[in-house]
Amino acid sequence: MKTPSHLRAIVLQPGEWWFGGGATRVRTVLGSCVAVTLWHPQRRIGGMCHYLLPSRGAAVLERGGDGRYGDEALAHLVREVRQAGSAPGEYEAKLFGGGRMFRIGMPSKDSDALQVPGRNVQAGRALLQRHGFACKAEHVGGYGHREVVLDLPDGQVWVRHSPLRDVLDTVSAFGVRG
Repeated sequence: MKTPSHLRAIVLQPGEWWFGGGATRVRTVLGSCVAVTLWHPQRRIGGMCHYLLPSRGAAVLERGGDGRYGDEALAHLVREVRQAGSAPGEYEAKLFGGGRMFRIGMPSKDSDALQVPGRNVQAGRALLQRHGFACKAEHVGGYGHREVVLDLPDGQVWVRHSPLRDVLDTVSAFGVRG
């Protein structure tokens, strides 16, 4: 989705967050990571974070935090919300991502790598609730990646979900056998 010329484009990489207003479009691409979008309908301000893992430990939050971890990324957004003179309950929050990126090749369904997407989603839900945000919508889980786009002028959020094709079917189609 091309950004219209009247909107400033912000592209978040994993571990980044952004908060502000104006004629701005914020976007990111997710796999097992999670994005949270926030939008204030009256003030037309908001933001997004893109985190990779739920947490790395409570002691780190006191040193400023890191956007790669859900608890720290949300702490950054909450700080921005408060600095803007607003409260979490005034925002429309939405949660995206947590897709499994592998269908084969993992040692077991209990593998830590397969549990990360679900833990990321659970953390996102819990963090939104803990900070006083009401989650208005979510598009989470399943297989594959998502592109998420937030337009601040009207609060619209678009999601393009690209589910993974079964890797075994693809490999078999090329005559490669394991």
